[in-house]
Amino acid sequence: MPALAALVLVTAVWGVTFVQVKDAVAIYPLFAFLALRFAIASATLAVPGARRLRGLGRRGAAAAAFAGALLAAGNALQTLGLERTSVSSAGFVTGMYVVLTPIIALVLFRIRSALAAWLGVVVSSTGLAMLAGVHGGSAVGELLVLGGAAVYSLQIVLMERYAPRYDPLGFTLGEMAAAFAVLLVVAIPELEVPHGWTVWGALLVTGVFASALGFLVQTWAQRRTSATRTALVFALEPVWAAIFGFALAGDRLGALGWSGCAVIMAGIVLAEPSAARVLARLVRRPRVA
Repeated sequence: MPALAALVLVTAVWGVTFVQVKDAVAIYPLFAFLALRFAIASATLAVPGARRLRGLGRRGAAAAAFAGALLAAGNALQTLGLERTSVSSAGFVTGMYVVLTPIIALVLFRIRSALAAWLGVVVSSTGLAMLAGVHGGSAVGELLVLGGAAVYSLQIVLMERYAPRYDPLGFTLGEMAAAFAVLLVVAIPELEVPHGWTVWGALLVTGVFASALGFLVQTWAQRRTSATRTALVFALEPVWAAIFGFALAGDRLGALGWSGCAVIMAGIVLAEPSAARVLARLVRRPRVA
């Protein structure tokens, strides 16, 4: 139960950061923000994690670097989309990574999923189409967020393989450092000193709590709870994003928009049991040398 409660708390933190990041990148360069976010995350874990990072070995370090590159790509796509759409829309579209997990597992590991998973894809895609018609110009943003969700799905599938094998602290530090390195290359032309609490507050919350501690807890918890429960808790993220989007960002999507969100959520719930079984089968697969 502590692992489950920790994951619920992490999804709540991830939900509120949709509001903070949208406000921050409205006044500060996007890639510079993301690079600083993961710099703060790396610094947070550096002292306790440096020795454990060395203990990962070459293969573990390479796995952490790859996972970090995926985090960088997923965050970049998600944040580019968040600039162009509402907090609530971005949250529910991001939640489609649960639906996409069986597809990723089929492509990478040839693990077949039940019919419910594919029905979930169809239902969620219908909700996405409804959501795209809510306000002008949002379709591009939601497609970018969907691309980020696909990358997050790949990251979750791979983490289900990596988490039982490597030290959580060392692996998470490697992830954060790799994400920082990737984003820094893109951000160099636009780097500047942040000003104001809107940007600094978002950097501290996303860097320390959503990234460093959030992904550390994810790695730790996925070693201690079932794939079914992990998938179930991850589905709370769009719910939290909608709550905070409504309360803090003034999201008012109207009947069509909220109906689209509900349809996406229905697709997620429909596909979730199959996604959880896929994650469980990934853990049981023999390790490839």
